[in-house]
Amino acid sequence: MNLEEEFRVAPGSRVQLRDSDADRTPGVNREEGEREHAKNVVRIRDLQHRLYAEGRRSLLVVLQGMDAAGKDGTIRHVFGPTNPQGVQVSAFGKPTSNELAHDYLWRVHSRAPSRGHIGVFNRSHYEDVLIVRVLGLVPDKAWKRRYDHINAFEEMLVDEGTTVLKFFLHVSADEQLKRLTKRLTNPAKAWKYNAEDFSKRSRRPAYVEAYEDMLEKCSTKHAPWHVIPADNKWFRNHAIAGIVADRLEHMDPELPELPEDGHRMRETLEGTREG
Repeated sequence: MNLEEEFRVAPGSRVQLRDSDADRTPGVNREEGEREHAKNVVRIRDLQHRLYAEGRRSLLVVLQGMDAAGKDGTIRHVFGPTNPQGVQVSAFGKPTSNELAHDYLWRVHSRAPSRGHIGVFNRSHYEDVLIVRVLGLVPDKAWKRRYDHINAFEEMLVDEGTTVLKFFLHVSADEQLKRLTKRLTNPAKAWKYNAEDFSKRSRRPAYVEAYEDMLEKCSTKHAPWHVIPADNKWFRNHAIAGIVADRLEHMDPELPELPEDGHRMRETLEGTREG
């Protein structure tokens, strides 16, 4: 199965999340998925090393989803084994006063991955067509024009050498409630508890509508969205790792050749050993 084609939102297509099964695991069982995931994590690690050494291009991975969809877990399981020197993880919460003093893309652009790096956005610039819309934080005409801004921003990143992969982690209402409730009973997860997460559930239909518009209006040829079924954590990790690994493979980063003075130094050292 071509994972990228399976889950990619075709530009211009309609998206109905209500009709999309967040529990599906097409074409793979858990044992197979976890086995492939382990291989893909190694591929990502090795390809990230080559990307960092090449130092000419970058990869941006955008993760969006409802609360408890698994953004933190995805980062840990997909990018955990990579060299931290070559991976930049950015989380976007409530804007600071300094960030609010600039345009809404300012804080995002400054954290786009530098050449040679993989950048991971835990939430992203898309909050500015999601939460601001649902909570009415800006006028309708303001967030509606942002779709075009965002598409142009991502096209610029691509033109400048950044490959953009975007993943919407699709979790069902029942699974979301199960995970949020677990934060109340599991001491290891209690620190994640936030009363607002439960209050947001009452607005889930509004968020679903906002996400559907986001996916429809901002899945482009240069920066497509992928809707990943996320009720099963193992499948979520398997699918995203596979797509990231395949895209890095397609980028085919090259290790730089040894410079001329390096060749001379090697010859000198070899001559010393022979003598």
